[in-house]
Amino acid sequence: MTDEARTATSKADFSTIYAQPDPRAYFRALMPLEYQVPQRALPVVEALVAASGSRTVLDVCCSYGINAALLRHDLDLAAIGARATDPARAALPPGELIRDDAVFYAGHLRRPDLAVLGLDASAPAIDYGLRTGLLTNGWAEDLEDAGPSPALAAGLREVDLVVCTGGVGYIGERTFDRILGAVGDPSRLWLATFVLRVFDYAPIAKTLAGYGLVTERVPGMTFPQRRFADSDESDAAQADVAARGLDPAGKEGSGWFHADGYVTRPEATPPLAELLAGVVPG
Repeated sequence: MTDEARTATSKADFSTIYAQPDPRAYFRALMPLEYQVPQRALPVVEALVAASGSRTVLDVCCSYGINAALLRHDLDLAAIGARATDPARAALPPGELIRDDAVFYAGHLRRPDLAVLGLDASAPAIDYGLRTGLLTNGWAEDLEDAGPSPALAAGLREVDLVVCTGGVGYIGERTFDRILGAVGDPSRLWLATFVLRVFDYAPIAKTLAGYGLVTERVPGMTFPQRRFADSDESDAAQADVAARGLDPAGKEGSGWFHADGYVTRPEATPPLAELLAGVVPG
């Protein structure tokens, strides 16, 4: 998922865009709002793939597999969105579009050795990711409501990096606790989580610390997510950020949702500044 749960006052409802058999509605809704957090987060995620030696990534709230497309293919978010909103493809039946997308993404694969697994509450989104080959495996489950199914628990055992670029607010510490409880050795796990500033990440970070992991905020920068859909969103976000003791000036006050980036790593690893040298401002 990319659009978090309703904030304290008001937030646009994008729930229907996750219930479609392909991502055309998703991109038609979000591209006019300049949705961009997966692309902005990519350098941090790439740095953690390199630092951890990861070969199995779990994308939490993965929607249609956008992070997998960026990580495994020689494409950027603008190209993916332009393809999804191409008027020439608007009338294609979903099955035909999905088969066409599978061929397209196979032709742009650059990292076949990296497995990206998907977890999302939307069964249609997971189905699209699997049928196009964007996701190596995937499960439509809500770990806020129940523990992982046997199939998901088995799939999580080999995960060494977890990525989440927009789910916190829909999910919280319960989901992360259940994921780490199924990972083979959670003390060796890495996580890259991008959290809208309207939400507090501290309860999740506390849960991760219980597994011997260290969480640090990416210093010196935030990550624009998208423009506000309307003035109600803007007012709500600015109020929520201010209530957390943060300054919305230049961020939410300029018409954008912004996310903080958090990196969680095993305790006996280099500090974040060293891991992200050249990725974040010095």
